[in-house]
Amino acid sequence: MHSHDPLKPSTARIEIYSFETATLTDRQFLTGGNIRTSARIAGELRLPAGAARVSAVILLHGSAGIGANVDRWANQVNDIGIAAFLVDSFTGRSILETVTDQSRLGSLAMIVDAYRALDLLSKHPGINPSNIVVMGFSKGGFAALYAALRRFRRMYGSPDIEFAAHIPFYPACNTTYLQDEDASDRPIRIFHGAADNYIPIEPCRKYLARLRRAGKDIQLTEHPGAHHAFDNPLYSPHRSLPDAILTGHCTREERSPGEIINVASGQPFRWDDPCLRRGGTVGYDASATEQATNSVKSFLSEHFRR
Repeated sequence: MHSHDPLKPSTARIEIYSFETATLTDRQFLTGGNIRTSARIAGELRLPAGAARVSAVILLHGSAGIGANVDRWANQVNDIGIAAFLVDSFTGRSILETVTDQSRLGSLAMIVDAYRALDLLSKHPGINPSNIVVMGFSKGGFAALYAALRRFRRMYGSPDIEFAAHIPFYPACNTTYLQDEDASDRPIRIFHGAADNYIPIEPCRKYLARLRRAGKDIQLTEHPGAHHAFDNPLYSPHRSLPDAILTGHCTREERSPGEIINVASGQPFRWDDPCLRRGGTVGYDASATEQATNSVKSFLSEHFRR
């Protein structure tokens, strides 16, 4: 089902856009301070063949930059007549990767990129502005998930436009933010590997339970035995990343705006915190990828085909 035929191109046209955003530290983002370093990043819009006005999915990459999985998802989305916008949060900021140093770009900063990409696409004559979905992977999955928070949208989004759905893949859910149960009423669909030792799934189960109690339309699909980046065919066979910084074992909480506390120590979280670990596994899982692909395409087709 839903297999991509390489001989039948599904992308009719590619457009490249550069757009203004801001580079903020996590503290700057959370406090809404006026210290903003403006940045210019780019994205590649792949428009499908056919209809004059289509739905779109904004794709946010992980800590290694735009990889094979993002390219693959863009093809899959185009296959069902939906545009894909591949946002590159790194190159315009002269960043190669954040795998070995997450402080090079705060994960929250990518939420600003997501909102700016939404603004850009909402003005495109070929895209239906009420049918723009955000989907992200790992670091980008975090941004795709937390872009749903109304507090963040008030601070950085545009009041008259919001994402039609949020599709985070293996995001980090281990930080509790102020007002983080006041999220969008639009659907949130999380996909995560149950064997992920890079970004553990358990904090997402807990966050899901909190959002459910708050009445939100959220689902978490768990893929048994699947590792981090299970949808990336580049990671076959599985590989260990010994230098990768892992924050997923730190339980963090925003106690006052911009102040992130390590819950275990009660002290402000720092990038040399004892809860940080190094070394995680990334690994492609063909069956988990196929299941997730079918789920995402069915969801998008049902809600946003036209």
